[in-house]
Amino acid sequence: MSMSLVLYTYWRSSAAYRVRIVLNLKGLDYEARPVHLVNEGGEHLKPAYRAVSPQAQLPTLLDGDRVVRQSMAIMEYLDETRPTPALMPVDPAGRAKVRELMQAVGADIHPLGNLRVLKAIETEFGADPAAKEAWSRRWIKHGFDGIEQVMSDGTSGRFSYGDTPTLADACLVPQFYNAVRWGVDLAPYPTIRRVVEACQTLDAFRKAAPEAQPDAPKSM
Repeated sequence: MSMSLVLYTYWRSSAAYRVRIVLNLKGLDYEARPVHLVNEGGEHLKPAYRAVSPQAQLPTLLDGDRVVRQSMAIMEYLDETRPTPALMPVDPAGRAKVRELMQAVGADIHPLGNLRVLKAIETEFGADPAAKEAWSRRWIKHGFDGIEQVMSDGTSGRFSYGDTPTLADACLVPQFYNAVRWGVDLAPYPTIRRVVEACQTLDAFRKAAPEAQPDAPKSM
């Protein structure tokens, strides 16, 4: 029996990681269809996947015959179509704050460290691995500086906003994973670290982690 929800994903894609967290927080079963971003020049660039995602980006969600692309859109779509448990506050001000935190990651930090950007600065501007790592650290640090300050304004509780998980946490945790991967000094971010630690106590976050995915390399 096929599942109505299908997620095109890649184990180390932070955008797909966000959506996996939301699916897990909602308790939704889904079929994972891995699309390798490196093998054979990138399976996402092949015609088969471009037919699903014309932008050749992950993730893509299939909900029956409905196709939803872009992680932010998918996350809000899931929260609106499967409203329990709610992952957005009920009040407009709270929803705006959660979206602010989401976009701080999804619009400001993540695009600059995306695989295609790192490839471009390597092939077109001669960046070596050390330069790519420094580039990634620079923009994660810049983003985290702002997020730490925003999350210290009294609206954060146990989680990014309040005392229950929201879509902001689903964005923050994958970016924190990237920060660890690139060797960012996380000492200046006590609020971020505290919130991520709270998230990591939940199965929904642990099961969404890159190393827990079926397409993750076995020798990690």
